[in-house]
Amino acid sequence: MSVNTLPSPELREAARLRIGVLASQGDFAAHAAMLASLGATAVEVRTSEELRDLDGLVIPGGESTTIAKAIERDGLESAIRAHAASGRPILGTCAGMIICDREHLGLVDAVARRNAFGRQIASFEVELEVSGLGPDPMRAVFIRAPWIADYGDEVEVLASHDGHPVVVRQDRTVLSAFHPELTDDSRLHALLMALATSQRTSDVGPRTTSHKS
Repeated sequence: MSVNTLPSPELREAARLRIGVLASQGDFAAHAAMLASLGATAVEVRTSEELRDLDGLVIPGGESTTIAKAIERDGLESAIRAHAASGRPILGTCAGMIICDREHLGLVDAVARRNAFGRQIASFEVELEVSGLGPDPMRAVFIRAPWIADYGDEVEVLASHDGHPVVVRQDRTVLSAFHPELTDDSRLHALLMALATSQRTSDVGPRTTSHKS
């Protein structure tokens, strides 16, 4: 490819995935930094307007009750549901797992149990194999973490710890009980971006090829 055929800076920027990080509470800055390191444009989301035209969304950890109240206060519930309904992916981590379950936003047919592994004093780290992310285990940091206590037939369990599901997926929504942003392993964020790329491609639709007779 010659210099003259390289895409313009404007086109390169337009091609970058725009991934939002709900910034109501929690360590949203660490998620944004990890997404940026993978080449995405990270957008801090506090209003429904900022959810528009995003390719994906991260709902980070924090305190689930506080996050739920902030979502209601800021009028984000319908916008987040519309984001998911359009097929755009979501990654919910720790409290984000709870926010996405069937008792809250209802984005995944599962119930997350709060503080399932214990409170702050029971926080821990383990090596965890996550299906679909390669043979190497992830370093998983659990802080007052939930687990999935019940889930429906459409939910795929990607990882378990002590017999409890801690990473699950339904369609393009992925939920993790641990904090992937607290390590240098970006594979869950890369999965979110891969799902976003897939959805963006499907939105464009297949190209048609003309054939000369």
